[in-house]
Formats: sequence, C-alpha cells, structure tokens
Amino acid sequence: MSAAAEEPQLTPRRVAAFMVMVFGMFMAILDIQIVSASLPEIQAGLGASADEISWVQTAYLIAEVIMIPLSGLLGRMMSTRYLFAISAAGFTLSSFMCATSGSIGEMILWRAMQGFLGGGMIPSVFAAAFTIFPASKRNMVSPMIGLVATLAPTVGPTVGGYLSHALSWHWLFLVNVPAGILVTLGVLALVDFDKPDWSLFDKFDWVGLGALACFLGAMEYVLEEGPSNDWFDDEAVAILFVVMVLGGVTTFWRAFTRAEPVVDFSAFANTNFAVGSVFSFVMGIGLYGMTYLYPLYLSSIRGYDSLMIGETVFVSGLAMFFTAPLAGALASRIDLRLMLIGGFLGFGLSSWMLTGMTADWDFKELLVPQILRGMSLMICMVPINNLALGTLPPAKMKGASGLYNLTRNLGGAVGLAVINTLLTDRGALHVARLKEALNWANPEALSQLAAMQANLEVQGISGEQGALAQMAGRITAQATVMSFVDVFLLLTVIFCGLAVMALAMKPPAKGAKAPAH
Repeated sequence: MSAAAEEPQLTPRRVAAFMVMVFGMFMAILDIQIVSASLPEIQAGLGASADEISWVQTAYLIAEVIMIPLSGLLGRMMSTRYLFAISAAGFTLSSFMCATSGSIGEMILWRAMQGFLGGGMIPSVFAAAFTIFPASKRNMVSPMIGLVATLAPTVGPTVGGYLSHALSWHWLFLVNVPAGILVTLGVLALVDFDKPDWSLFDKFDWVGLGALACFLGAMEYVLEEGPSNDWFDDEAVAILFVVMVLGGVTTFWRAFTRAEPVVDFSAFANTNFAVGSVFSFVMGIGLYGMTYLYPLYLSSIRGYDSLMIGETVFVSGLAMFFTAPLAGALASRIDLRLMLIGGFLGFGLSSWMLTGMTADWDFKELLVPQILRGMSLMICMVPINNLALGTLPPAKMKGASGLYNLTRNLGGAVGLAVINTLLTDRGALHVARLKEALNWANPEALSQLAAMQANLEVQGISGEQGALAQMAGRITAQATVMSFVDVFLLLTVIFCGLAVMALAMKPPAKGAKAPAH
C-alpha cells in the first residue's frame, strides 16, 4: 500500500509540461553543435580572426558546464517551474542578441549567456522524468530524453549547415526565438511538479559557487585550448590549470563541509549512479568525439562544405530516431545490463569498421558505421539513464541529474582534447615515417612524381616543383587519415572494454519492474 502511495500520479497536464521541457532541452543541446559547421560564415560576417572565432563554441561550453551542476540547488530553491522558465526566457533573449551581434566580442558575450542559461534546462528534464513518471512508465520516457540528448548534438551540424546555406548564419540563433517564447509560456502555464524553497537562498554558498566556476570553467578552457597550444607551453593554459586545481580542491572541500553545498556529491554513494556516471562520461567521449571526427574528415580530406557534411552525417540521427522505440521496448523485456553490453559492443564495432578508412571514403563507405553508431548510442543511453537515475530517492534527483549530465559533457571535453592531441602527434609521426619511405631510391615514388610532372606540364604548369608540392600534399593527407584510424582504434578498445564494466551495475529491484509487465 505504501509503495502504491509513493507512485506519482501521471496526468495529461504533466505529460504536456514534460513535452514542453523536452523541447527546451533539445534547443539547448542543439545549440552546442549548431554553429560548428558554420563558423567560417560567422567569422566572415563578424570580421573575426581564426583564434577569436573558436570562442563562439568555447564560451558556450564553458558557461554551460558551470550551470549544469549548479542547477540542482537552483531547482530546489526556485522550483522546476521558475528555474526552467527563467532559463528558457534568458536563452531566447541571448539567442536574439547573438543574431544581432555586430562584433566578435558581443557574440562571445551572448554565446556565454546562452550556454549558461541553456545549462539550466538540461538537468531539469532528466530530474522531472524520474520524479513525475511512475517506474512503470520510465521505459517510454527514458528513450525520449536519451534520443534528445544524443540526437541534438548529432544533427546540430546538419541543421546549422542548412540554415546558413538557405538563409544566413543569423538564423542559427533566430530560429530559437519563437520556439523559446513558446517554451517559456508553456512551462509557466503547465509545470507544477514542486514548490520553491526560498530559504535556501539564505544558506547559499557564494564561495562554493566561485570555486565551482573557477574549477569547471578553467577545466573546459584547458581541455579546449590545450591541444592546439602545446598544453603547458602556453602561459594561459598553464595558469588556468593552476586555477582549475585550486578551484577543484575548494569545490570539494566546500561540498563536504557545508550543510547546503552548491554541488551535492552524496549521490555517488549509490553504486548504480557512480558506475552510470562513468558510463555517461565515456558516452560523452563517443558522442561528441564522433560528432567532431566525421565532419573533420569530410572537410579536411574530402573538401566538403557545411551543407554536404550535414547531409552525410544525418544518417546517424535517423538511426537514433528509429531505434528509440526499439530501445524502449527492449528495456522492459530484457536485463538492462545486456542492453549495455550490446550497445557498447555495437559502438566499438562501428569504430572498428572505420579503421579501414582511406582518403577516398565517401557517403557509401561511411553509411553502415554511422547507422550502427546511431543504433548503439540509443541502445546504450536508455539503460544507462534507467540504471543510474532509476534507483535514487526523489530528494537526490535534482542534484544527481546535474552531476550525471555534467559527466557526459566533461567526457566530451576530455575526449575532444585527447582526440585533438592524438591527431596532432600521430599525424606528425606518420608524416615523418612516410617521408622516410619516400626517398629518391624508391622506384614507386619516382614513378608517381614523373606521372604528376608530366600531367602538370601538359597543363602548362612548372612540372618539377608542382609535382613535389602535390606529393607533399598527398603525404600530409595520408598521414592525417592514418591518425584518424589510430583514434578510431582507441575508441574501439575503450567501448569494447567498457562492455565488461556493465556487469558491475545492479539491476533494478523486481518490485520496480513489476508494473511494467
């Protein structure tokens, strides 16, 4: 009888409110990647330098990663309704200001504001899914939020490419305005999940907030800028690494010594949440890493523009969309740990298939790996969500949801840093090895040089110098492809190894599953 009393009542109003929140989360996650394929257009429009334009992405990520763990305390203080509505309204206004920016400085400021407020919406949806829906309905809800969390960053470059080609880069941000207004009004009208507790404001740990901002903001900067600036050889990276360490120590000290810390780490005492957060971290590596690698290969090796890249990588998004219902159905019928193992092995297989990549690979060769990757992501996300958050008490849900989403974003940041470092270091190594092999005693190299020279001379171009330049370009391109293969091999090992860790998860209590049958 007590178990039945604890089951939350699901009403049409709450379902409608949740759908509005999911749409808001989709906007926030989509905007992480929507500018990635259109940065050259924004750079030209604002007259920015190559170093400055990268901050359009970095500013969003730094601000978002600070807000995500903070949202747990703010949600308890302000209630889901007011936190989400303020976040959605601020996100909408920031989007409009991004579109009207006249300089790169203004754009960076408003992108940071957009990221900070967008970060307030993402964890709120996960917390709502596991507090307002009864356990028997979670196998329908979890695929929905899993789909949004994985689909939005995957299709971001596609949506951005279409908008910037068909209209202009301004519409990457203006598209959020009408949708954001509707989300804000919908949340204010429909959300009634909880009540604010304004007394928490009196206990707010401002020192802890400053430490958290220094810790996560500096970490994001170090991970974003380190690979391209030789890490600690760059003064700013070295200084911010020290800031990160000091901020991290202070953050954890305040978290374990305050009655109401900014970030509550107590959820990690739950084994499922702790292991699920590790899985979420690694999923961030795979999700954001592959979303970065596919467009990078297509642009740097194949010479695709943003629209062509978007059309090519859209396959993964379609695979996720069509796999979501299947993942939900499987979650109610088989052991969730088996789904995890299958999903991780599928992702590992999709990465392994790319280890045969050459500079000639196109849509056809990338099709099956992309489909398998999209399906595997959804097969993984549903059980990770259910196992990590499904066994926590409601009182811990808001704070835990922020930490859970933070691990995915940090996984993406760490993954991109490692990937960029590997691409640089392994690329240099492969160039050196290829140059050693291509010497004047190599008959195949001499034959290809002669053919290039003859072809250029037919076109009236200086043959010898042109042929050497073409050969150097081929060496660089081949070395780049070989470095991509090294990264795909590493991802294969990581995800296949992770499948073993799935056995450490504890299946939900049978009582929690009973209503689903």
